[in-house]
Amino acid sequence: MNPFCQQKTIHIQTHGRSTIEISNDVAKFIADSEINTGTCNVFIHHTSASLIITENADPTVRMDLETILQRLAPDGDPAYQHDYEGDDNMSAHIRCMLTNDSITVPITSGKLALGTWQGIFLTH
Repeated sequence: MNPFCQQKTIHIQTHGRSTIEISNDVAKFIADSEINTGTCNVFIHHTSASLIITENADPTVRMDLETILQRLAPDGDPAYQHDYEGDDNMSAHIRCMLTNDSITVPITSGKLALGTWQGIFLTH
């Protein structure tokens, strides 16, 4: 395997609306890879979940983000035609479109070069 280009699949179990910090999972992969300098791309194979980088110290930030996303893409909107997977499914697709299905983070000195209060989160 090329030591400069490695891939790993991380499985995360979700339960309804949530933001789950995955920074430690990604950081462990970087540490195990022994890559010292480069970039890490995290991609999610899902159409109704997404990835964000946001504050990881104060959970009220994520609560406020949920409030705004609920305003932009409310669950159960009667205008949605796609509803056979539940009231929250179409809104989750919209949220994914508004956020990201992939993020890229620099690797510096063998570690994710996130800011002091930044974390990588899976949103569902």
